[in-house]
Amino acid sequence: MFTLENSKKWLELFKETIDEKHSYLSELDTPIGDGDHGNNMKRGVTGVAESIEKRKPETVADLFKVTAIALTSKVGGASGPLYGTAFLEMAKQKDFNDVYSVLKAGLEGIQKRGKAEPGQKTMVDLWHPALGLLKEGKLTPEKVDELVENTKDMKATKGRASYVGERSIGHIDPGAMSSGYLFKALIKAGILDE
Repeated sequence: MFTLENSKKWLELFKETIDEKHSYLSELDTPIGDGDHGNNMKRGVTGVAESIEKRKPETVADLFKVTAIALTSKVGGASGPLYGTAFLEMAKQKDFNDVYSVLKAGLEGIQKRGKAEPGQKTMVDLWHPALGLLKEGKLTPEKVDELVENTKDMKATKGRASYVGERSIGHIDPGAMSSGYLFKALIKAGILDE
């Protein structure tokens, strides 16, 4: 279940990972995108931390709303609106005990905003199967890594990477990688254990 405490921990862990891996994310983005995914995400998680500090949200819904606004306004490219929409849809949920339903609302927000389906080499290719595993109680950090790795052999047919067509094959999708960090932070924060 999501509590204010473990949700803050989740976002802190996600920020730590992005801070550490932002250069790698931009490296992943260079051959198939604008090469700025890591820097954009770093700006976003810094903005989230500053907003939480300033606004001091008192409920999970408020925390997710603050996160959504910060990500949308600070992250450039497509990722900001997509991550922002995910957290905004999650903030609208009534039952934060049901982790699957909350995250499913986030995925639906991403798909509605980005018009992406599984198999198009986007962050959806992490979120969609990760939620399936979560529902079965089988989501582990190792499984998350496998899902990220699976995007390598896909041909991008959506988003910026679709411009390079066949040349996108052989590259991990940066959005799937940053989403992988988000899901691994979720596991580490103990949200699935509650």
